[in-house]
Parts: sequence; structure tokens; C-alpha cells
Amino acid sequence: MARCPAAHAALCSLALLLLLPAARAATFTMTNNCGYTVWPGLLSGAAPPATLAEFTLGGSGGLDFFDVSLVDGYNVPMLIVPAQGAGGGGSSSSSNGSAGGSSKCMATGCLVDLNGACPADLRVMAASASASASGAGGAVACRSACEAFGSPQYCCSGAYGNPNTCRPSTYSQFFKNACPRAYSYAYDDSTSTFTCATGISYAITFCPSTTSGKYSGENPQAAGVQPTNGSMVYLGGEQLATSVAAAARASQLLLAAAALAAVALL
Repeated sequence: MARCPAAHAALCSLALLLLLPAARAATFTMTNNCGYTVWPGLLSGAAPPATLAEFTLGGSGGLDFFDVSLVDGYNVPMLIVPAQGAGGGGSSSSSNGSAGGSSKCMATGCLVDLNGACPADLRVMAASASASASGAGGAVACRSACEAFGSPQYCCSGAYGNPNTCRPSTYSQFFKNACPRAYSYAYDDSTSTFTCATGISYAITFCPSTTSGKYSGENPQAAGVQPTNGSMVYLGGEQLATSVAAAARASQLLLAAAALAAVALL
């Protein structure tokens, strides 16, 4: 895929990777509570660092698999809530068919602003002073250790390409402490993958209003928010779309959220 210009690398558009080999309908409703615009678009991927929402729809056992991943870095708080019957804050939905069928059908996400607290050697700064409105103190994103250093032990590659040799690092632990339900490194599966019965829809919120504060060392859990009732999605105060719909069976949907400040980059 075409990468963003270097000056804009942390502020690229939101991307959707959608591979549709067969028919299966799910609706994704997106709401932006950030103080800056988040642009969605259908692309082949996104340039890191970016907070990712990853979906496998109609997967094994008739389940949807989904997660929020910080493996490729972080740039915006994000929350995923199954639209029917799945509670957040650690409470799973009952196995009642539509949203149930799995004890891990629940909200997940990374709800806090990590940009200001990001370790200095991972921090991405705004290209100009005027762009600092999109981040804490001019920080607009937080890179992964893999992107920052390229070392196999951080990238889980080469001799470190399996869960026995690729272990959490100090850097990945920073992400995990802040967002315990999000993927912090490649083999962080057990606490970070969630499942719901196929056939439901999902609400995705950027900068969820429930816990959109700066990260200060607490250990926040994902919390559910009410999905939007109407069909309109508003981003940055502007009407963007009526809905986001996907059709897939055994397919992959990658939602890579990247914040674009509503200011001119100089």
C-alpha cells in the first residue's frame, strides 16, 4: 500500500481492510468523540503507528473474532462494543443466541490517551506546533518497539517468531498496563481476543467519552457505551455516512484508526 508522507505518518486517514469472499452482513457504526477529525476510508491498510480494530467475521465455530491491537503502535483511544447484549467492564454476555454463544462476547478497547505518557523513544511528535492539538504536548502517536528499533525480539521474527521465544518487553508492558484487554505484542492472545456469535453488529467509538482522559498509570478496563441509535455517524461535527456495512464469511476486517487533527499541517 502507499504510505503517508513522512510528515503525516502519525496522522494518516483511518483505514478499513475488507476482504469479502462470501456473503455475511454485519453493520459497523462508528462514532467520534475526539476533539479532532477521524477520517474513515476503504484502503488496503494503514501506516503505523495506529490503533487497530481487527475482526474475523463468520470464523471457526460460527463465531466472530475481534480485538483491539496496539502491536503496530497507538494513536487514538478506541472502544468496540458488540451491539446486542454484550456488557463491558469485564461482564460477558449470556449465551442467548444473538450476541451470546461465547463467554468472551464483551466490549474491548484502549480507552485512554497514551500519547503524552508514551516512552520518549517511541513517541511521535506533531509536524508543527499548530498540529499539537491532536496530541498531548505535541505527541500525536506512540510507536511499537518493533517499528522503533526493528529488532527481532520486538518484532517476534526470526528466532523470536514463536510464543516460546517472543516474550513481553518493557515497551509492550507499557501498552498492556494501560489497556489490559488490547493486544500489546504479537502473542498476547489469551487476554486480548474476544468472540461473539456470528450475525451481530458492532459499535466502534473513538475517544469514548466514558474514559477519554490522559493515561496516568491506572489500569483501566474496557467499558461499554451505548451504540448510536440513529443511522447517522458524525465525525468531527460533520455528517460522514449513514452506516458502515460489511459482508463476509471467514473474512478479515481490519479497522486501523488514525487521527487526523482538524488543523493545517505546516
